[in-house]
Amino acid sequence: MKGYFTGSRRALLLATFSIVIAGFSVARPAQAQVTAFKQAVAEAAAEDADIAEFYRNTSYAPIWTAADDASRARRAELMRAIKSAGSHGLPVARYDPAGLLARLSTVRSPRDRGLAEVEMSKVFLTYARDIQTGVLNPKRIDSRIVREIPYRDRGAYLSGIATSKPAAFFRALPPRSMEYNALLKEKVVMEQLLAQGGWGPQVAASKLERGATGPAVIALRNRLIAMDYLERSNGRTFDQSMSDAVKQFQIDHGLNDDGVAGGETLKQINVDVETRLQSVLVALERERWFNTERGKRHILVNLPDFTAKIIDDGVVTFQTRSVVGANRGDRPTPEFSDVMEHMVVNPSWYVPRSIVTNEYLPALRRNPNAASHIIITDSRGRRVNRGAVNFSRYTARNFPYSMRQPPSNSNALGLVKFMFPNKHNIYLHDTPAKSLFARDVRAFSHGCIRLQDPFDFAYALLARQSDDPKGEFQRVLRTGAETKVKLDQPVPVHIIYRTAVTNARGHTEYRADIYGRDAKIWNALANAGVVLGGVQG
Repeated sequence: MKGYFTGSRRALLLATFSIVIAGFSVARPAQAQVTAFKQAVAEAAAEDADIAEFYRNTSYAPIWTAADDASRARRAELMRAIKSAGSHGLPVARYDPAGLLARLSTVRSPRDRGLAEVEMSKVFLTYARDIQTGVLNPKRIDSRIVREIPYRDRGAYLSGIATSKPAAFFRALPPRSMEYNALLKEKVVMEQLLAQGGWGPQVAASKLERGATGPAVIALRNRLIAMDYLERSNGRTFDQSMSDAVKQFQIDHGLNDDGVAGGETLKQINVDVETRLQSVLVALERERWFNTERGKRHILVNLPDFTAKIIDDGVVTFQTRSVVGANRGDRPTPEFSDVMEHMVVNPSWYVPRSIVTNEYLPALRRNPNAASHIIITDSRGRRVNRGAVNFSRYTARNFPYSMRQPPSNSNALGLVKFMFPNKHNIYLHDTPAKSLFARDVRAFSHGCIRLQDPFDFAYALLARQSDDPKGEFQRVLRTGAETKVKLDQPVPVHIIYRTAVTNARGHTEYRADIYGRDAKIWNALANAGVVLGGVQG
């Protein structure tokens, strides 16, 4: 008895798939074949509620294994998609295109066809969800990645492919953002560089600047040439052209652009192509997690980039430097989205419980007058007389008081904070510690996001609802009173983490993995079967 797939051109097996088994229709009535097919579909789909419901609602009609042109087109597009899944940084082995072909080639009966029908739906659903909203569950990677993934209804995938033009349906699955497309292009570039051996030897030095000579300068020269920051030359001295090249590298990597190859600059120059490619693959996965409407106007805080931006219709209209959570204990800033509703001018700082018990309570035990700029209050908000309290009798667990710093120029929150109420107690704010904004790496806070230019940030937000945003803000500021200023149109806030980012020119830039989150994600992707293209054997 012949199988469904015969002939020498296996690449066309799915396109030429036939449901007619030679001699089979003579041996068994057509109705018996239909019944056997439906029973097999029902049996195979029973373990997946979404697939079972879809086939029940369609009376178990095939969408993959029929002989009509539409089914042939679906099969061809599914096989094309899973074979090329690696181009999106997806794990091809997860969909096992060769194994699926082999499985289909063994079909000999209506029952076999029913089982194959469900198998194709399973592969399709896995691929569709992976390419649209990601391979991984981020909450299982790091507890501080608390982004809500916009998962689509699995049944809608099946009904969609059954009623749409297959090629168009598959094209619409990946994120449509400019960022995703730019990352796909960068992936190809990095793979080609990796196949060619990368950027050459690393630079063995702690600091290089104008006038320097020696092997490290030559290694720096060669690496900058390989990275397209410097024209080819035989120069052996750190001259002005090399300083300019270093400066451009610094600009592209979010570093202070002084033209001196210091510790952080050399650290980034020495990152290899393989690591950069991993950053791109992780960024593609992150973009799939973030595959949702972000708002015509929204605020974007990229933690490794140490920036906060206001984006209007896809264009950055305001940008300022930021300081984010320190990389220790419970301080790293989480990733999530919420909506900014208001700002507070002349804010009080209501000290978080963790800071009260971990930092201030030990000091109060030693000296009741410690941190005298902070007001201690009871459960009803009344001021507590420090001299009447024996702080040594309290622990972090039973300390009954709260602490608040009233509005002032020295307030930990500065003179304005921007609120998007969330369970993480994270917000954007001013700070009196201005010197930290001059650092290359700006991870120093307890988790909240400090802004270098908070007043200008406020003016930009208020410009949508005031003819004189600066004057209005300053009038409130001069009162010295804690004042809530509502945003007439709340603004979505997205706190993201990208070590591979696209600039306004469409070029990919790179940042340090400050919390090690991307390394965790890459390890999980590799364990799921994602491979680096261009790796030399």
